[in-house]
Amino acid sequence: MRNSFVPLAAVLLSAPTFAQTPIKMLPYPQTKKVDTVTTYFGTKVADPYRWLENDQAADTKSWVQEENKVTQGYLAQIPYREAIRKRLETLWNYEKYGAPYKEGKYTYFSKNTGLQSQSVVYRQLGSTGAPEVFLDPNTFSKAGTTSLAGLSFSKDGSLAAYQISEGGSDWRKVIVMKAATKAILGDTLKDVKFGNVAWKGNDGFYYSSYDKPTAGSQLAGKTQIHKLYYHKLGTKQSTDKLVFGGEQTPRRYIGANLTEDERFLVINAANTTNGNELYIQDLSKPGSAIVQVVDNEKSNVGVLANVGSKLYLETDFNAPNNRVVTVDAANPKPANWKDLIPETKNVLNASTGGGKIFANYLKDATSLVEQYDMSGKKERSIALPSVGTAGGFGTKREEKETYYTFTSYIYPPTIFKYDIATGKSTVFKKAGVQFDPSKFESKQVFYNSKDGTRVPMIITYKKGTVLNGKNPTLLYAYGGFNVSMTPGFSTSNIVLLENGGVYAVANLRGGGEYGEKWHAAGTKLQKQNVFDDFIAAGEYLIKNNYTSKDYLAISGGSNGGLLVGAVMAQRPDLFKVAFPAVGVMDMLRYNQFTAGAGWAYDYGTAQDSKEMFEYLYKYSPVHALKPASYPATMVTTADHDDRVVPAHSFKFASKLQESQKGPAPVLIRIETNAGHGAGRSTAQVISEQTDKWSFMFQNMNVTPYQNN
Repeated sequence: MRNSFVPLAAVLLSAPTFAQTPIKMLPYPQTKKVDTVTTYFGTKVADPYRWLENDQAADTKSWVQEENKVTQGYLAQIPYREAIRKRLETLWNYEKYGAPYKEGKYTYFSKNTGLQSQSVVYRQLGSTGAPEVFLDPNTFSKAGTTSLAGLSFSKDGSLAAYQISEGGSDWRKVIVMKAATKAILGDTLKDVKFGNVAWKGNDGFYYSSYDKPTAGSQLAGKTQIHKLYYHKLGTKQSTDKLVFGGEQTPRRYIGANLTEDERFLVINAANTTNGNELYIQDLSKPGSAIVQVVDNEKSNVGVLANVGSKLYLETDFNAPNNRVVTVDAANPKPANWKDLIPETKNVLNASTGGGKIFANYLKDATSLVEQYDMSGKKERSIALPSVGTAGGFGTKREEKETYYTFTSYIYPPTIFKYDIATGKSTVFKKAGVQFDPSKFESKQVFYNSKDGTRVPMIITYKKGTVLNGKNPTLLYAYGGFNVSMTPGFSTSNIVLLENGGVYAVANLRGGGEYGEKWHAAGTKLQKQNVFDDFIAAGEYLIKNNYTSKDYLAISGGSNGGLLVGAVMAQRPDLFKVAFPAVGVMDMLRYNQFTAGAGWAYDYGTAQDSKEMFEYLYKYSPVHALKPASYPATMVTTADHDDRVVPAHSFKFASKLQESQKGPAPVLIRIETNAGHGAGRSTAQVISEQTDKWSFMFQNMNVTPYQNN
């Protein structure tokens, strides 16, 4: 912990406190309603705010301005808002590093000096050379809102292709440069979306994209047919060769990579976010065909590595918790797969490096890492600092060491160097954040959901906190798309914790914490399980005196935004404050925008069947809201979100403002020149977090920093 923390904290703790004064609300905009009705299986569904789906229209832009005026007018009156902002700026102002990796003769790493808008990529010769700037995304735009969205090197490290995202959009540009001189080669590709850059020697690379939507619908237009191209350096993008996809093999998502020896091109293809087909092409044989390995999307499968013609695959086929199998590329069908690392009771996520396999297991949503040789023999369990999340380990085959990052809710991210031969971990870079872990505790509890299912939750707070039901508490969850919520440190959460608050994260069904069965239990006609799990988490926190309904806030983003929207519609009495962020709020029309149709594996669609329509219609946040007393709510979205289009949040906020019969405010905070979340500048992040904590404390009648 830095010495400067003590005097700074003393200043904050001795700062004058503010009496909570009522906020003078500007009237909500008079949001117009249109007579739009859609009939689903004989049921007529009104959609009076559909006009807000046209985010480029003048009346929508005017509505956004008016709503932001109301929101900023409210937030500006919170007396301690500026104190929170200054505290967050101080907390954020420390050097942040990314784990290093080797490309050619250089070692690369990312670094942010503290409050830089974007992290900078540095490099040094070997491990001891003087660091120099390789790529500085802060020079991409004046506002710092153009971010680095990917960086790929050719095998020998002499060429690099980096992706940039402007304003947070999923649409990318790919720029090619010579690594040694950092000279741009003039091979800039435009309108690239989803997928990585996979180099083939120094001649060119594979990438994926869609046809760009027509003018006026660039952000919301549907992106249905993905295409895998090969780009040869020095040629125009318009002449790039279509390798896979397009009209002949239409798939919504196509990704490609090469094995480390560049012998095999590996293609993953899918129409939804879960399950994929698998194809390989032996590039060592000129003119070889693309061979189908898996011909359906009923399981997830990917190529980890190869040794000659022997392929190492990770899959959940006949193994919901994943396993590693091997097969010869000459006859790669699933019938020929042989278990190398069999399925266990813990969920597996594998990587390779230094001629080893690193099996990173989830044990009740925390990391357990084991090292195997390439024959499947376990060599050791890797000792981790404590209970938390370890990520990384992957590196090139010839390397003798690798790096991983360890973190938890009270363990700031720390980079460790790992000796592959001995299994010894040494601290490489320790986070400099002003936080003393010894003053806080983080514990895992288990609670029963409505149907009796046992659900884990990790609760974090300052040691000595009195559990009297009056602690400001933020409950966070996601619950979808096989995504696991594992422990991770948040600089922003320090503001809550050092003010006697509680931070709780529930591992709901729909996630990947317990494998595909856990995921499936929160999809389609089982989606209500996710909401029940979240409601039960809130009830547990109240029953055990961590908080009460007057001090409980809920938060979630994207699919988690849907979670918050659905739960506050079902149980508005249980929560004091709600933060639905970039949420999927219109469950009848989500599949009409961008790549939304690919989410159908989790959600189903209103067009599937009468039963599916009725199920979605019942919980869809935009449709489930009825006149009631709802929690104080701040909806957040961004004008460049082309993944979950802002219309979801626009329509939800309008309906909630219309339906609110209680005294609590309903605001929508619409970030400009930003997208779904990735790539935001540090200033944008701090600004949003400032407003979140200010809004929460204000509506819980809690004055921060007065009693510490």
